[in-house]
Amino acid sequence: MTKPAPHEITTTTGIKEENTDSPVVAVKDDFKVKERVDIDGLPIYEPLPGERHFSWRAVGLGCCIGTLLSAMNVYVGNKIGWTFGGSLIAAILGYAIMKAFEDKENPFGALETNIAQTSGSAAGSMASAAGLVSSIPALNMLGVNLAWWEMVLWALCVSYLGVFFAVPLREQLIVKERLRFPTGTAAAETIKAMFASGEEAMRKAKVLSLWALGSGAISFGFYFFPALEHPALKVGIFATWHAWGFSLLLTPVMWGAGLLSGFRVCLSMLIGSIIAWVFAGPYAQNAGWVTGEIMAYKDGARGWVLWPGVAIMVGAAMTDLAFLTPTILRALNGIFALGKSAQQGDEDPYTIPTPYWVSGLIVATIGTTTIASTAFSIPPYMTVFAVALSSILAMIAVRSQGETDINPVGGMGKVTQLVFGAVRPEAMATDIALSTNLMCAGITGAGASQAGDMMQDLKTGYLLRARPIDQFRAQLVGIFAGVLSCVPVYLLFQAAYKDSGGVGGDELPSPAAHAWKAMAELLSKGLDALPAHAETGVLAGAILGVVLTLLTKLAPKDLKRFTPSAMSIGIAFIIPAYYSIAMFGGACALVVWQKVDKATASALTFAVASGIIAGDGLMGIVKAIMQLSGVPSFG
Repeated sequence: MTKPAPHEITTTTGIKEENTDSPVVAVKDDFKVKERVDIDGLPIYEPLPGERHFSWRAVGLGCCIGTLLSAMNVYVGNKIGWTFGGSLIAAILGYAIMKAFEDKENPFGALETNIAQTSGSAAGSMASAAGLVSSIPALNMLGVNLAWWEMVLWALCVSYLGVFFAVPLREQLIVKERLRFPTGTAAAETIKAMFASGEEAMRKAKVLSLWALGSGAISFGFYFFPALEHPALKVGIFATWHAWGFSLLLTPVMWGAGLLSGFRVCLSMLIGSIIAWVFAGPYAQNAGWVTGEIMAYKDGARGWVLWPGVAIMVGAAMTDLAFLTPTILRALNGIFALGKSAQQGDEDPYTIPTPYWVSGLIVATIGTTTIASTAFSIPPYMTVFAVALSSILAMIAVRSQGETDINPVGGMGKVTQLVFGAVRPEAMATDIALSTNLMCAGITGAGASQAGDMMQDLKTGYLLRARPIDQFRAQLVGIFAGVLSCVPVYLLFQAAYKDSGGVGGDELPSPAAHAWKAMAELLSKGLDALPAHAETGVLAGAILGVVLTLLTKLAPKDLKRFTPSAMSIGIAFIIPAYYSIAMFGGACALVVWQKVDKATASALTFAVASGIIAGDGLMGIVKAIMQLSGVPSFG
């Protein structure tokens, strides 16, 4: 099966690379596209005479869709540890809405759809790029709470850095080397196919909307009857199983995530939850290494199991980076190629003027340095160093994404954490060292994430012969709209669930943030940050992460889908077992659907799963408002 890209799972823990078994078929099969991009990745579309490239109606539509996706991703990302890209959702919904309200005298075209998709994906990615599922909640767990305006300024500065990192790479990676960027290619094919077969696009949009309404209605009902969402059989042996997290969770978003993530990822999470909560946690408790409540981070089994889980993910991320050595070398060589290209001139007539991105990079760097100094007490020279390091790491991440569709955001962030753990001055206070480690890694994560998103969109535009300067403008507006939506939603969740620990607590466990926090504490405090006897678990976890990743990389192609996902197993150590069980249930439902009606499952899985996730995610915002307003529930 062709490696699919349309659902775009991304995460600061690096799980995107593990999604090679997704059941979602490639867009070319979905829309029955006959024309293909040739092996060199040349354009598949030529604009019609007089076709509009840029319009504010397209930007506005994309931003509206993207702000909803961004708000949804704050909820989903802090629930399960990864977020969902918005390129294809923005393209499909944008097309459907455009056609439904089309001005016959001024019809929408493929290029305007591309602009809506660009601004929509930019806005939708802000939950991840702004650090609202990683560095920011990790900082909150350490007792540092930012003002809303500090979060907005930080999110804007670091996200814009990624865009400016990406722009000078376009000519080398897309125009000259013609890297594939599979997700960007899939988006271009989707847009072209929708204008050739509009009925299929409208069908998908309708299915997505209906499932979103149904998911939202179920989620709304669960607010009033929470016992139905998470039934508890606290009798006899069932009480023991429930205490260790083995129970049924019917939250729609988990089942939707299982549909998209695929059987291998979800089975790996189930295996990880068994290792963590059947063997490792009970062993630590029975040995007397932990004495508190099972799910307590401070002195319970959950706080002990966290460490081998983080070690698994770090071991996997570092091993992945080792396999990226050729890509890293090509990226470093690309620095010289960029300089040479600048001297010879751009071969592509569509270009983004150099003063645009250079001036933007300077302003974003100054802004990042200023907010880092005032909000986190990070010395300016360390922020400037972090920006410089992040520009190189973003180049590596973008090249990796272009060649494999894998953006190793988690690995890039871990590199920065390791670097700043090694170079911090001894005189630096521990709390400042923790903030420095987290937020400088946050710069790298945002840079890699947003640069990758920008390059995927630029690849889509290149294949459609769109003007990159128009996409550049759409990205800038989309980022602004996304930040203005996701920051208030994050603060809403933090306030609504403060009694259960806020973001990172029981309601929103934020597994990525716990991994970032644990890494920062270990690098800043040393082995003193570890619970009793956790060194053994960390060593075993690191070895497991390395071995499983080596098996995945070195196994014959036919056997790769049978090797467990190290990242998925690691995440299962951090979240309660019922999350993994629910996602596995979603994956099993998909397997049954494929057996019963393979054609329909192939055509509509993406739309159904996206609708389920969007409906529950957006209803999560409504429920948080109800929680703050004191609306009572029955349970």
